[in-house]
Amino acid sequence: MSASGGTKAIVAALAANLAIAVSKFVAFLFSGSSSMLAESVHSLADSGNQALLLVGGKKAQREATPQHPFGYGRERYIYAFLVSIILFSVGGMFALYEGYEKIKHPHEIEHWYWPVGVLVFAIIAETFSFRTAIKESNELRGKKSWKEFVRHAKAPELPVVLLEDLGALVGLILALGGVGLALATGDGLWDGIGTLCIGVLLILIAVVLAIETKSLLLGEAAGVEDVQKIEAALVDGEAVTRIIHMRTLHLGPEELLIAAKIAVQHDDTAAEIAAAINAAEARIREAVPIARVIYLEPDIYSEAEAARGADREATPGGPAPEGADH
Repeated sequence: MSASGGTKAIVAALAANLAIAVSKFVAFLFSGSSSMLAESVHSLADSGNQALLLVGGKKAQREATPQHPFGYGRERYIYAFLVSIILFSVGGMFALYEGYEKIKHPHEIEHWYWPVGVLVFAIIAETFSFRTAIKESNELRGKKSWKEFVRHAKAPELPVVLLEDLGALVGLILALGGVGLALATGDGLWDGIGTLCIGVLLILIAVVLAIETKSLLLGEAAGVEDVQKIEAALVDGEAVTRIIHMRTLHLGPEELLIAAKIAVQHDDTAAEIAAAINAAEARIREAVPIARVIYLEPDIYSEAEAARGADREATPGGPAPEGADH
């Protein structure tokens, strides 16, 4: 997996969650705390999350085939979608069920030092994992806010790990609060309430990640900065005079498809047009290295055609008139 896949953050989160899951389950066995059981399932689900992300990253590296000529880059989107829908939601629904059962049949927490000790350990471990994810994300997000980074990142792994780690930390605090209130009041109802809150939190995270990964699966265009670089690289003012219209599509986090109709001089020869296209492709790849597949169609720009209507290829309305302006 490439650097943008956040492999280090994924491995750190996997190691932390496996250790935490074991410790939480041991605490549940000794204390009977439903918050601990819900949290152990949550950590186990999180471990599955990271395993799926690593599998997706590995499968995405396969070479293109005749059946899949654009490669397997979208495998990473598919596995991130599975993480957001199946594992987060399963963890959330299980926590809701456990919380309901605990509220319906509350009982006192035994051996309180087990859940409290494990929760403190888990908060420390998750903090280190979260710190690793933040550090790797900062290398990619630049000046974007965290909200913009999660919403517009083309590589799904880091946003998934970030939200998973954030959800884990908040869930641990909720579990600690539920256990603490149950111990302070002697009423196991608070443990159940804490468990319900964990379930709601996980489901909310699942919804956010599902929305974002669904957009990536449907196919997203290049970011605004990359589009501007491509447009600047395409037009040289001599052989290529303007862009009539252009499409971009991410085939994967590091694979970009570009299709454009470009205006060339009306008296250029076929050899001159071919040379202009080759030069334009080289400029695009230099400006945006992830531009792997480029299709350029030469055409003659017509002021009259442009004046007759907008470029309908840029909208769902239909194909553009020949020579229409971008």
